[in-house]
Amino acid sequence: MIVPTLNEQDKNYERNSSMTTENKNTLAVIDGETLMDMRLPPTKFCVDTLLPQGVSILGGAPKIGKSWLVLDLCIRIAKGEPLWNLPTHKGTTLYLCLEDPLRRVQERLNCLTDEVPPNAFFATAAGTLADGLCEQIKSFVAEHPDTALVAIDTFQIIRNSTADSSYANDYDEIRKLKHLADELNVSLLLVHHLRKQGDCDPLNKLSGTTGISGAVDAAFVLDQSKRNATGATLICTGRDIAYRELELNFSKEKFVWERISDSLDDPSMTLPREMTSLVEFMKQEKSFSGSNTVFTERYNSFSGGNLSPKALKQMMNRWLYALEEQGVAFESHRSNGQRLLEISFSAGDVSAVSDGETTVCVSCVPSVPCVPVTAT
Repeated sequence: MIVPTLNEQDKNYERNSSMTTENKNTLAVIDGETLMDMRLPPTKFCVDTLLPQGVSILGGAPKIGKSWLVLDLCIRIAKGEPLWNLPTHKGTTLYLCLEDPLRRVQERLNCLTDEVPPNAFFATAAGTLADGLCEQIKSFVAEHPDTALVAIDTFQIIRNSTADSSYANDYDEIRKLKHLADELNVSLLLVHHLRKQGDCDPLNKLSGTTGISGAVDAAFVLDQSKRNATGATLICTGRDIAYRELELNFSKEKFVWERISDSLDDPSMTLPREMTSLVEFMKQEKSFSGSNTVFTERYNSFSGGNLSPKALKQMMNRWLYALEEQGVAFESHRSNGQRLLEISFSAGDVSAVSDGETTVCVSCVPSVPCVPVTAT
């Protein structure tokens, strides 16, 4: 079989795609065999394995340090310097710091570096999605074709103030920005706020509906650390990146977020607090055989929690393989109409958590495929 070249494939697909403009009842389709043989370019990254091309969102509480992280990111990408030992791909950066005057941006740059590269650009005012923002960004990229990153701080400022706050509107606004990022082949990073109420799922902490997290290519939540009182946990997830949690600490001497640990290097970090407590409980108990209710009562007494038998069992099922990696194995069965649990701990299976160490996690999401004195 003769496989068409990439250009020929693109032309064929574009020819089919143009039919949708002429006949809205016709889909532009491609057969599986042709698709499998196409030489499509891999996903581009601004920061390898972390920040992909497309639209990403960074959420965090006010004054936690989001803007310091984004400013550092822009400078590093403009210089081509690594971030947390992860290579960056050098290119022009544009930082729309819409909540700050130029004076504050200058002060922070002086804290971060003594050499700001000429390909790092800043703006303190811009249009909205309904008032020319996309055209402004297109014009900038036309003048600087090597643009790699455009950061918008904050997303709320460039939104359509007259639109409703429905799922459909949230999704539509992100999709407009995604089309822009894909058209320009850039990474577009939106800085956003978190809800006041907490949530077990970090993505649910993002202000707005799930239309926002559903439409972005990658989502990052910078949340207060449960391991380090002066640090934060950066929770990362997306379509083209592996789920990971980065433990960070803000250096008041360097004014940058420094990496303390990475869950991709230490898989035990991905266990939620309840499951880490379960591992510690089973280290003490060694084995248990009985009803879910009795086991949950003993677990709650040990951990100080108040989980229901159903909630605990659901979490155990969800984290089955991660628990096994920590030495905890279990199975359930019914006897005389009662749900029974057989669970045991084997020290020989423990790979990361020792008796003297307990790692906890602010997230209940399993693995899947920016202060000097005042931070903002």
